[in-house]
Amino acid sequence: MNYQKRLGLLIFVSFALLAHAQKPEPYEFKPVKILSASSVKDQQRTGTCWSFAAASLLESELMRTNKGAHDLSEMYTVRCIYRQKCENYVRRLGAAQFGQGGLIHDKLNAIQRYGLVPESVYPGRKDLNKPLDHGALEATLKRLCDTFIAQAKRNELADNWLAQIERVLDDEFGPVPTTFVYEGVQYTPTSFRDFLGIKPEHYVHLTSFTHHPFWTYFVLEIPDNFANGQYYNLPLNDLMRCLNHALQRGYTVAWDADISNPGFSAKEGLAIVPDVDWKNKTPEQVAAVFKYWEPEKVITQEMRQKAFDRLETQDDHLMHITGIVNETHGGLFYVVKNSWGEISERKGYLYASDAYVRMNTISLTMHVNALPPDILQRMRLFPVLEGRVEAPISGQTTPPAQTQLRPRPDNIPAPTESRLRNPNLQTAPAERYPLPKKATESPKEK
Repeated sequence: MNYQKRLGLLIFVSFALLAHAQKPEPYEFKPVKILSASSVKDQQRTGTCWSFAAASLLESELMRTNKGAHDLSEMYTVRCIYRQKCENYVRRLGAAQFGQGGLIHDKLNAIQRYGLVPESVYPGRKDLNKPLDHGALEATLKRLCDTFIAQAKRNELADNWLAQIERVLDDEFGPVPTTFVYEGVQYTPTSFRDFLGIKPEHYVHLTSFTHHPFWTYFVLEIPDNFANGQYYNLPLNDLMRCLNHALQRGYTVAWDADISNPGFSAKEGLAIVPDVDWKNKTPEQVAAVFKYWEPEKVITQEMRQKAFDRLETQDDHLMHITGIVNETHGGLFYVVKNSWGEISERKGYLYASDAYVRMNTISLTMHVNALPPDILQRMRLFPVLEGRVEAPISGQTTPPAQTQLRPRPDNIPAPTESRLRNPNLQTAPAERYPLPKKATESPKEK
């Protein structure tokens, strides 16, 4: 073969290899850790994702502790929180958040105070054939509370103003049951909570922002935090380490996140942070997003803080993280259970990349036993004993049905080698600081 022919062949092969290297490839996911979860629900026309996410977390916790599969009422808690919001709004003379939104600690606080009930006992609507819709209820409660505020300013507030709020809530949700029978056993809402062994005080709320010192608690400044709940502030790498440690040990995690950016698509079942900014993408590149893999940004603590300060990252939505998958090209993704019904090919689930979770997380909520030992020590907390079940009130003791675990593959593949090249996964170890000589109690959530 003469020189010209060899040169032509070399050029042809080079172009062929380059074309192959630039050919976009679809996402390819393999399971790493898939944990048990209840069926996907639909919050419909309500802003009550916080109750659905927290209920889903607790339902998985019951499976994890071998308490069986249970469908907990979301609307029972929502009703309790609406009542608290109304009272808070009136007593603060309207200088407080009022709306349908909430946070995970709202659910836990309500369970601590009011207990919980099964969905079959309290669906929270009179007509089961109509979708949940709290738009009119929110407007009615707001008008009523504004009336009470005006009356209070004139020293004319009626003694039964809270009873009037209760009547509105009863009309929407139905009266709250004082006792009920579930699987052949009689309970009250609080005895049902105790029978299931759910202890709200055993859950921790974590976040990562630089406008407060790390390794301290602070009241997170987001509109839905009407209860002034406190969060423990961690460096970003340690926050992600807590998430990964929890999932690997079998604990699912509630996730408060921003989903307003174009990198989130429930319809496509993906949440990513493309390396190329959206404004710099061609129409062809925009059309290929979510269909073909592309590199993602390296997320830093400073990027998170800037987005939060600019209101680009807000607490839009709460969901439930139930596992880890590995994407062949890009590495770690988290399995997220949503509450918008069984949409997309993933039937109501979506896969959120490590970069997306780093960038858009407002907070994480998990069981205290899910924390890495060194983080547990820094928070001055201790592991708790699980599994104790209180006896029901009376009646025939019928054990709950055992959980039907989600099937897992026999051979769970390890993350591919390419995952190690994901800069977001090259995390630093936990920061080490000397512990104070005398430990004091950590602040408790208000």
